[in-house]
Amino acid sequence: MLDLYGITVRSRLLLGTSRYPSPAILAEAVEASGTDIVTVSLRRETAGGKSGGAFFELIRSLGVRVLPNTAGCHSASEAVLTARMAREVFATDWIKLEVIGHHDTLQPDVFALVEAARTLSDDGFKVFPYTTDDLVVAERLVDAGCEVLMPWCAPIGSAAGPQNVTALRTMRHHFPDVPLIVDAGIGRPSHACQVMELGFGAVLLNTAVAGAGDPVAMARAFHHAITAGRDAFLAGLLEPRDMAIPSTPVIGRAVFS
Repeated sequence: MLDLYGITVRSRLLLGTSRYPSPAILAEAVEASGTDIVTVSLRRETAGGKSGGAFFELIRSLGVRVLPNTAGCHSASEAVLTARMAREVFATDWIKLEVIGHHDTLQPDVFALVEAARTLSDDGFKVFPYTTDDLVVAERLVDAGCEVLMPWCAPIGSAAGPQNVTALRTMRHHFPDVPLIVDAGIGRPSHACQVMELGFGAVLLNTAVAGAGDPVAMARAFHHAITAGRDAFLAGLLEPRDMAIPSTPVIGRAVFS
């Protein structure tokens, strides 16, 4: 079980809803993943004059909690406005906060991110900030009212997997009581398993499932990988050693001459 702003969820996989081949495949992938939470971009779905009504109705029919996001926003004021619109559309005070600062890497503008997080927290939002693995930025976000942090492990959509395991491990140790959800850069089930083995609370992904040859099968694979990673963390992993240690005892073994 995972506690997020006082709400308990069973699944430690959060799934994005964009770029699926069809609405039917999206619905099947959500079911196969076992997720309790899906993310939705208000700006993307209403871009170009589209109402997004049919899509939003599909999302509501899935029977999972919706986490709207501010994807596509490049300033604090833009993100705050989008969050307030999303609250009206989806009747939730949860918001995944994204403020993009770099067009190529889609790295967050951490200064605007903290500003927007403080404004939204003061306005009653439960903020899930997409951030880097920088500890100072993370502390500023917690001070701004965030009770969950969502660090990247690689740029959005890169599928590169964890690029700085040391930084991720340090963040996990630095914030032992804060739910940490790895967001962005996960490309394979093994990547998800790896960050869960570090003790992270959950994983949020989209492209790795939506862009797979069989999104439904991939969603199921991620479900199993995240469960395995969490179980391994709780079981207690062996640390790497500098020398071989035999699994069969040598003391007291029989000697044949």
